[in-house]
Amino acid sequence: MTLRAVIAGSGSALPKRRVSNEQLAETVDTSDEWIVERTGIKFRHIADDNETTASLGTEAARSALAAAGIDAGEIDLIVLATSTPNQTFPASATIIQTNLGIGDCTAFDVQAVCSGFLYALSVADNMLRGGAAKTALVIGSETFSRILDWEDRGTCVLFGDGAGAVVLKAEEGDSGVLASKLHADGRHNQLLYVDGGPSTTGTVGKLRMRGREVFRHAVVNLVAVMNEALEAAGLTSDDVDWVIPHQANRRILDATARKLGLAEDKVIITVDEHANTSAASIPLALDTAVRDGRIKRGDLLVLEAMGGGFTWGASVVRY
Repeated sequence: MTLRAVIAGSGSALPKRRVSNEQLAETVDTSDEWIVERTGIKFRHIADDNETTASLGTEAARSALAAAGIDAGEIDLIVLATSTPNQTFPASATIIQTNLGIGDCTAFDVQAVCSGFLYALSVADNMLRGGAAKTALVIGSETFSRILDWEDRGTCVLFGDGAGAVVLKAEEGDSGVLASKLHADGRHNQLLYVDGGPSTTGTVGKLRMRGREVFRHAVVNLVAVMNEALEAAGLTSDDVDWVIPHQANRRILDATARKLGLAEDKVIITVDEHANTSAASIPLALDTAVRDGRIKRGDLLVLEAMGGGFTWGASVVRY
């Protein structure tokens, strides 16, 4: 039998403050109609001062551990995907480790922006299959509200804060991560980036994006990488029960599904409620669909994302 990284449980966490488009329009030159028409977003959650990437990640991890019926002490690997860590260093994964009361384990952050969860999942999958760990927490957690320019209505309306997590166990069988494909192309840096950093400006910086060009690259890249991952798993789009995409924009989700020939009702969509939560969006959407009963054991899932860099990827998972 083949050793695979199997999802034993999932969890998520959202900041307490839920902000509607109408509320946002009180301080930003925008409207509910403008945002919904272009993005499909209706709400987003915004972290308060006492809510951080690490605190949200901790809450999501606890929820995933409870769902898996696993004690935190069994975790020997934590991989956190984030572009908004609590500190430049140490890794926010180590803060989550401490919050959970976990002793010695491997813990580190992965930074691939919106594709971060897939990068983290692939790293953990390979470590579990290679015997470096037996039980892992893979977390996507972001507080993107901290790096938004709230005077730029073209970007600030798109993003929200949140966290999602999965517990992975190394088990033999047919379930688990079947294939992952990851890509990057740094030539497109200036299409989606943050204009700051410790080594350049010494400041955190703000998010900048050229939305139309990002959209064009996203649809092409996502369709290609999903087909690539399915082929690596020996499957086709006809085998897919659910696509769990990065929740960037409803138009991207719809266009990608059409190009793959997938029915709209096979795509898990939470962008209307959460907006774009970067590395947190896939595990948030996964946990939402598991808890409302849509995703069931044995279902074939395709996870996909593209983020700044550009980075992009897809994973095929038998839940």
